[in-house]
Amino acid sequence: MTEQVKAPEMGSELDSKPPRRSHTRGFGAGFLVKLALMGLVNAFGLYGIVASATVGSWAICLFLVLALVIADLIYFVPSRRMLPGKYLFPGLLMLVVFQVFVILYTGMTAFTNYGDGHNGSKDEAIAQLTRTYEQRVEGSPERAVTVLRSDDGDLALAAVEDEEVLIGTADQPLAAEDSAQTDGDRVTAADGYEVLDYAGVVSASEDLEQLRVPVSGDPDDGSLRTEDGRTAYAWEPTLSYDEDTGSMVAEDGTVYSDSGEGSFVSEAGEELRPGWREFVGFENFAAIFDPEILGGPFVSVTLWTFAFAILSVALTFFLGLLLAMLLNDPQLRGRGFYRAILFLPYAFPMFLSALIWAGLLNTDYGWINQVLLGGAGVPWLENAWLARGSVLLVNLWLGFPYMFLICSGALQAIPSEIYESASTDGAGPVRRFRSITLPMLMVAVGPLLIASFAMNFNNFNVIYLLTGGGPVDLESTTGVGGTDILITFVYKIAFAGGTNDYGLAAALSILIFLMVALISLLTFRRSQALEEIN
Repeated sequence: MTEQVKAPEMGSELDSKPPRRSHTRGFGAGFLVKLALMGLVNAFGLYGIVASATVGSWAICLFLVLALVIADLIYFVPSRRMLPGKYLFPGLLMLVVFQVFVILYTGMTAFTNYGDGHNGSKDEAIAQLTRTYEQRVEGSPERAVTVLRSDDGDLALAAVEDEEVLIGTADQPLAAEDSAQTDGDRVTAADGYEVLDYAGVVSASEDLEQLRVPVSGDPDDGSLRTEDGRTAYAWEPTLSYDEDTGSMVAEDGTVYSDSGEGSFVSEAGEELRPGWREFVGFENFAAIFDPEILGGPFVSVTLWTFAFAILSVALTFFLGLLLAMLLNDPQLRGRGFYRAILFLPYAFPMFLSALIWAGLLNTDYGWINQVLLGGAGVPWLENAWLARGSVLLVNLWLGFPYMFLICSGALQAIPSEIYESASTDGAGPVRRFRSITLPMLMVAVGPLLIASFAMNFNNFNVIYLLTGGGPVDLESTTGVGGTDILITFVYKIAFAGGTNDYGLAAALSILIFLMVALISLLTFRRSQALEEIN
């Protein structure tokens, strides 16, 4: 009788093996790498916490503390519940920093008067006004001074009078310093101070320009001020701040009261600059629609922005679709070569293409006028309507390869059997395109067209590099040009104008965001209806 060998049961060996341990739960190489990386993260985080707390940015300080605590809990607590967070936390953190924070800060700025002359706080404005509106003390002598830096990092001025060395800082008036050493009328050394050489004076020129050292404990004696780091005069402010009334008072008795809009204004309407940042409510939004401020230019720019975005998407899509359908024919020879040629405008850097086209369209020296048109002086970029047409054509050149690529992929995904059935039923090319190709194509490319619209709605590069928003309307007080879209209009208000108004630019940015978000929402809902085709 033969002995039967019993086969091992399935899973018995697997059950006998010890469970695999995660590299994050032990003290192996994976844990050490994680420990090193988190050590760097915590080091940079602690530096940011200390730096933000030093300057009084408590919101940023609190955010960094919470981010570090959450990161350490996620990556060091041995729990399976923390596993998704290890992958989601970095992305969520970047989302908060680069998206949520930017949107919130832009929204906060839109309700302020932040801009030229209104950059800092009220205390900073008072200090700047006091330094700006000052005059030399009558009869004050010229003093040879030496620029010093204390061990605490504060700048100081030293002067020699009657063989006595006087040293003072912005907080301490001139006082005798017995430990100082001199060479003529210059101080060569002093305990607790570093004598700055010429290079040191140049590097500290910005701080030195703001330095005011009281001559004595009496404010009427003025403060020493130097421009070259070698000679100084006593200056006194012609404006003083009255804390009881909260106003600036000039020497002639003129009172500049707080206007409530971030500036000091006299009864005669004279405004002192700089002012300070102040909450202004919906004034920036009201200015956008005010015909006397931005109302007229805003409407015209908005209409052209919509026209530019819609026409850019439509032209690039239909040209790309046409080329894709032509090259989708399997009987066409050299399709790969043609596709490579058509892809070149997309592969070439866009900003270089825009600059090249700007040169080609130059009225006096451009290749199009001088060679192609035989010396014609067509003002492609100087006439408003021609400039708009030029912008659309250049954007068509830059954008059709992208549409060609996505349409080529979508066309190849449509089953050929559908076309064969339609041909059998007697459908012609136009009917097949209208009833089969276009609807099924829109299912795939519809969301991409929405994204393309949003991109062209804010297509700053093409407009700015090709025309700079011009030609400029000389009658406009805002500097708006014939090809300006909303984003370039915002740029001119915020950075390119004579006076930069960041609050107004932020309000315009919010409106642009709401426009794009609303249009995207409506079109995405419309695109969902196309999915019923499948």
